[in-house]
Amino acid sequence: MIDKPQSTGINSNLLVLHFTVFIWGFTGILGALITLPAVQLVWYRLLIAVVSLFLYFRYNKTIFKVDKRSLLTLFFTGALVGGHWILFFGAIKHSTVSVGLVCLSSVTLFTAVLEPLINKKRISKLEIVAGIFIVVGILTIFKFETQYTKGIAMGLLSALFASLFSIINSKQVQKHDAPVIAFYELSGAFVWLSLYMVFTGGFNSQMLIGISDLSYLLILGTICTSLAYVAGVSVMREISAFKVALITNLEPVYGILLAFVIFGDMKKMTAGFWVGAAIILSTIFLFPLVRKQLYERRRTR
Repeated sequence: MIDKPQSTGINSNLLVLHFTVFIWGFTGILGALITLPAVQLVWYRLLIAVVSLFLYFRYNKTIFKVDKRSLLTLFFTGALVGGHWILFFGAIKHSTVSVGLVCLSSVTLFTAVLEPLINKKRISKLEIVAGIFIVVGILTIFKFETQYTKGIAMGLLSALFASLFSIINSKQVQKHDAPVIAFYELSGAFVWLSLYMVFTGGFNSQMLIGISDLSYLLILGTICTSLAYVAGVSVMREISAFKVALITNLEPVYGILLAFVIFGDMKKMTAGFWVGAAIILSTIFLFPLVRKQLYERRRTR
């Protein structure tokens, strides 16, 4: 099944999504700069994001009550959000920014398979093919970057979680405003993570932060989390979860370029990494073109 391509005119939702993805490109950089372990880093990130959203509601006198069913759905979805971020930053700390970001591209395949199953729609063969190419790229990276096996595995699981909560959000955004969804999901993630830390002794000396970490965390929690999360959810009113996932795969492009400028990450990568990355990124860029051609061909028959 070939979906009708979007209008060639300027789509404000697409512009917002691309800008959001560009902001997300900084999260990997900030995750590498912050010295905290992944769990403590995400806890602070969530705390800052939830507080900033709450202050936003109070300042604008926004009513953010939801019904009990939606509250439970968003609260439990928060567990996926928190798990996604912990695994993502864990992947970066066990490999490199570039490896972690490229593994996140597998969210396209997960969404291509899971979105039709969850929403009870026909599976798009083209989306599956695109997802398979991305997996081939990831397997190529696996083959040559064996020293980063743990980081790659964490990156792939992080992508699975991202796919699941994106699909859930594509439904929730039809009923609730994006800031409300973000507030309850991030609050849920904060509660679940806090409980995890209580039972595992996570509230320890590793919670101590310096001035540099605090400044990076404030940027991460406000601009890269509360602001970007709200923007990313809001566009789902008009854009499908798969298309959001596909465009989100541009995050590695921005992140890898930033990593090269700041850390010189490209010097650490083998030729195999770049072959795999080229397969993934080519798929991202070529997919919309192929889909449009197939749609035009079908329409002219």
